[in-house]
Amino acid sequence: MGPFWTIANGLSLSRVVLVVPIAWLVYHGGPMGWMFGLIALAIATDWFDGRVARWRGAVSEWGKVLDATADKLAAAAVTLALLTRPEEAGPNLPLWFVLLAISRDAILAIGGLIQTRRLGRFTSSLWSGKVAVGLLAMVVLAALASAPAGILNALVWGTAAVMVISIVEYMIRFRAILQLGPAALEADGNTLRKEAVSSRG
Repeated sequence: MGPFWTIANGLSLSRVVLVVPIAWLVYHGGPMGWMFGLIALAIATDWFDGRVARWRGAVSEWGKVLDATADKLAAAAVTLALLTRPEEAGPNLPLWFVLLAISRDAILAIGGLIQTRRLGRFTSSLWSGKVAVGLLAMVVLAALASAPAGILNALVWGTAAVMVISIVEYMIRFRAILQLGPAALEADGNTLRKEAVSSRG
């Protein structure tokens, strides 16, 4: 797994710590300055941790685990806060959407652990997953900014569609890795799908 106590991993751990005050401020609807300031700080740690690891030659499997865990905890905490906060704090997210977002992260986390045991290392994110995360961030920002209901609903449904697509694509990858091992990662998306399907027979 590599070294644990590194500067890059410290940045990822700091993001885990920041989740608590951010979720508390989201639940109570502010103060906006503190809320967006802490969110900006968390985004900065997310941007710097990987770069610091590469600059210092300290990229490790621990870093990948901590980075992914911090992101998933932040997403779960903030979406749950937006689900349960009082009406006077701002618009809430629908229950089904929050459950979908948390379920997706849980599936990816469990699948990631299983494929890591098969490959001995972590794999990079799929583009659909990156787009889903970006859209989820837009949903959160729209809710925090009290965007008009029509805009927020459109973002919610669009993000939900991309999250479902990403779940399907990750499940295809997980299945192929379990069946083909490292060879699955050498294939492109179409080949990977064909081999996963053909192996059923």
